[in-house]
Amino acid sequence: MAIATINPATGETLKTFEPLNDVEINAKLDLADRAFADYRQTSFSQRSHWLQKAADILEQEKAEFAKLMTLEMGKPLKAAIAEVEKCAAVCRYYAEHAPEFLADVAVKTDANHSFVRYQPLGAILAVMPWNFPFWQVFRFVAPALMAGNVGLLKHASNVPQCALAIEEIIRRAGFAEGVFQTLLIGAAKVADLMADDRIKAATLTGSEPAGASLAAAAGKQIKKTVLELGGSDPFIVLASADLETAVVTATTARMLNNGQSCIAAKRFIVAEAIADKFEKLLLDKFEALKVGDPMQPDTDLGPLATPGILQDLDQQVQTATKSGGKVLIGGHPLLDRPGNFYPPTIIIDIPPDTPIAKEEFFGPVALLFRVPDIDAAIKLANDSPFGLGASAWTTNDQERDRLVEEIQAGAVFINGMVKSDPRLPFGGIKRSGYGRELSIQGIHEFVNVKTVWIK
Repeated sequence: MAIATINPATGETLKTFEPLNDVEINAKLDLADRAFADYRQTSFSQRSHWLQKAADILEQEKAEFAKLMTLEMGKPLKAAIAEVEKCAAVCRYYAEHAPEFLADVAVKTDANHSFVRYQPLGAILAVMPWNFPFWQVFRFVAPALMAGNVGLLKHASNVPQCALAIEEIIRRAGFAEGVFQTLLIGAAKVADLMADDRIKAATLTGSEPAGASLAAAAGKQIKKTVLELGGSDPFIVLASADLETAVVTATTARMLNNGQSCIAAKRFIVAEAIADKFEKLLLDKFEALKVGDPMQPDTDLGPLATPGILQDLDQQVQTATKSGGKVLIGGHPLLDRPGNFYPPTIIIDIPPDTPIAKEEFFGPVALLFRVPDIDAAIKLANDSPFGLGASAWTTNDQERDRLVEEIQAGAVFINGMVKSDPRLPFGGIKRSGYGRELSIQGIHEFVNVKTVWIK
C-alpha cells in the first residue's frame, strides 16, 4: 500500500511519501536506543513539563491539526477538533498523575524493607490505525513517555501527514531528538522490527489480522504486546429505558467517526415491547443526518476512509440482505458524487445465528435485533467473537446489576455511550484484544514491575 494522502471526499491524491529503506530504519532504531539511555534518567517533573507543553501546542493549533485529520481520513471537522482537544487532555492527565502511578509501593514482608518499583523498558513500537489518527497515538504517547520509555510510531499508510505532525509536536514540546519518531514504512516491515533487540515491546490498535500478525511476531521474540482490536458492540435497550435519550445516543454512537470506530454501537438489541417505537425513532434520526463535505461544520456524516473500506462495507450489507435482512434506509454506496460515501443504513430481521450477524460493520450501518426479555438480550449481546464495549439502557436496578455482571466486554456503560476516558482503563476481551490503555493500568503495561527486597 502506498504511503500517501488521498482525500477520501474527492479521491484526489494530494501528497505521496517514499517509505524508509532499511538503512534509514536502522538509523532511527539506533537513535531511539541512544535517546533512551539519557531520557530514562530524566525526572518526572521534566517529563511532565514537556508533556504539558505538547498539550499547549495541541490546544493552540487544534484547528490546523483537525483539518489535517479531515483531509487525510474524512472525519467531520467538528469531530476532529474534539479529538485534538482530547489528546491535550490525556497529555495533561498523565503529566499530573504519572508520578503517583509510578511511585514505589511499599509491601510488608520478612525483609527490613521491600517494595515494588516501576521502571521503563526502552523503545516501544506503536502500530496505529487511521480512524483516530491523533487520539490513538497520544493515548500511547502520554503514558509511555511519562514512564521513561521512548516511542516509535508505525502509523497507517493513509495518514502520513498526521504521523509526521505528531512527531513534530513532541519535538517542539522539548523532548530530545529520538524520544519519539515516526517510521514511514509499510506493514510488511513490522515483523522485522519486532525481531530487532532494540524494540522491547509493542502496542497495536487495528484489525484482527493485524493484531494476530503482530502478536505472532512478538511471541517468537517473547516480547510484551497490548492489542486493541475490533468490536461489534451491543447497544441494549430494555422496556424501562428512557427511549428518547436512548435513540439520540444510539444515533451518535453509530455515526461516530462516520461509523468507523471500534467502540461504535453496532448491534442494536431492543426489547420487543418497545421495538416498534425505537425503530421508528431511529429511522427518523437517520433520515435527518446530513451527508457531505466533512470540512463543513453542519455535516454529520463524511466519507469512509478508503475505497476498499467502502467496497467491504457494501459487500457486508449485500450479504446481510441475502441472509434474510431487510434494509429500512440506505444500503448502497452514494455513486452520484466523488469520494467514498455510504449513507446511514438500518438493517432489520437478520437471523442472529447467521455469520454476518456476528461481523463488525465498519461504517454507518446499524443492525437492529428484537428480543423478548433481558435474558435473550444478554445472550445475544454475548453471542459474538468480540468483547470490547457495551451500552445498555434501563432504569431498573436489578436489570442494571445483571447487565454489568453478565455482559462479556471490557467496558459496560449503563444509560450512556461507550467512550474512552483517560481516567478509566480501556481495552477488550475475546477477539477484541488484551491488555489495557489509559488510567493507571495503561501506564503499567510497558514498565518493569520490579520487586526489591532488602535486609
